[in-house]
Amino acid sequence: MNLTNLSLSLNGYDIASAKKELDILNKKVLQNTERYNAQHKAAILDFHLKNNEFYSRFVSDKSTEWDALPIISKSDLQIPLNKRLSVGYSNKNCHIHKTSGSSGTPFIFAKDKYCHALTWASIQNLYLTQGIDLNTSYEARFYGIPQSGIPHYKERIKDILSHRYRFSIFDSSHRNFENFIAKFKHNKFGHLNGYTSTLLLFAKYLNKKQLILRDICPTLTHCIVTAEMLLESDKQFLEHQFAVTVINEYGASETGVIALGTAQHSIKIDEALIYVEILDASNNPVPDGKSGKIIVTSFFNKAHPFIRYQLGDIGVINRDSNGNKILTSLEGRIGDYAVLPDGSKIPALAFYYVTKNVIDDSGNVKEFVIDQQAPNSFKIIYVAENKLSESQRTKIKKSLLTYIKQSVTIEIIQKSSLNRSNRGKLKQFTRSF
Repeated sequence: MNLTNLSLSLNGYDIASAKKELDILNKKVLQNTERYNAQHKAAILDFHLKNNEFYSRFVSDKSTEWDALPIISKSDLQIPLNKRLSVGYSNKNCHIHKTSGSSGTPFIFAKDKYCHALTWASIQNLYLTQGIDLNTSYEARFYGIPQSGIPHYKERIKDILSHRYRFSIFDSSHRNFENFIAKFKHNKFGHLNGYTSTLLLFAKYLNKKQLILRDICPTLTHCIVTAEMLLESDKQFLEHQFAVTVINEYGASETGVIALGTAQHSIKIDEALIYVEILDASNNPVPDGKSGKIIVTSFFNKAHPFIRYQLGDIGVINRDSNGNKILTSLEGRIGDYAVLPDGSKIPALAFYYVTKNVIDDSGNVKEFVIDQQAPNSFKIIYVAENKLSESQRTKIKKSLLTYIKQSVTIEIIQKSSLNRSNRGKLKQFTRSF
């Protein structure tokens, strides 16, 4: 048993039993996925209607069909945790966690201890399907961390127990990146795991130095990107600069890993623990292949209801040749769109992508964000060693105006760094009205 599993067991998380049950659950999914989903949807719904006062009040019609059940949003859960817990559960016998707040709506939630053990068993199993053994593979972790105090040291202890080393991602200086390189030279890391934007910054520094990461650290086999959008061009660049397979992970702190797979065009959904739906703006199911709101249900969390829970993301689901649900596209967050002077809307991801195609031509820009301050006013804020030339700035503005097809002002501003969340995530598009 590795240190992570030992720590889980000592703290009351029965990881050994969870691994055995997960094997049984996965076999049942393979035998008949529709029947499995129907049984577990009914079971978790019945449990929370009977044992959770918050959810019982939330669902006014107890006899309603599944597709008519109300959608839970993050704002619905912003009441004291003790008013959302099921009978028999408290802060003392649950895993208590806080969301990162990347959606703008952070809150505290709970998982019963067995549910949390199942989540960890599933994460380890999913990674194994991609050739990563968390018991043996030393992780180079590119995540944020509290900068001081007890929370900082708690994270460091968790890293030691989880067989990983955390790199400081709030500092993108040359000196810090040189420290990264030195660390890779002297440690046998097995895989990288972190936010897309930070991994890209490190990859760009390696490219400038004409270095391939696997030449520096031959034990590396994989790179896992999570929490931020991964464009195809970025995937190819990471694969080239790190010389390892890139794995795309989609998940949420509330539910664990939702989907995982080689970063091509689709990643397989973990149907043993989670039920995923795609709904339109009126909360009606959409056909496979059509984009909509991602809605998830946690089958095994008895402490806290996550039934038809809206994550805040937009995506597309299809089926593979074996009938498995696969996430074929992540299209950003709900509300991530630019509003133009005539009232029309354009997806933020497409808007960002148009800018990226032009701004990358300079080979100078490390990263950038777009901030819309009014329907006719945009700011492009970028980090680069050298200021963009007037011709480069003109090219960027012309490209955007061609895409927008309306009269707007575009201001291009150079900064030494970009604002990130306290966990290190970078929001590529913001709209402040």
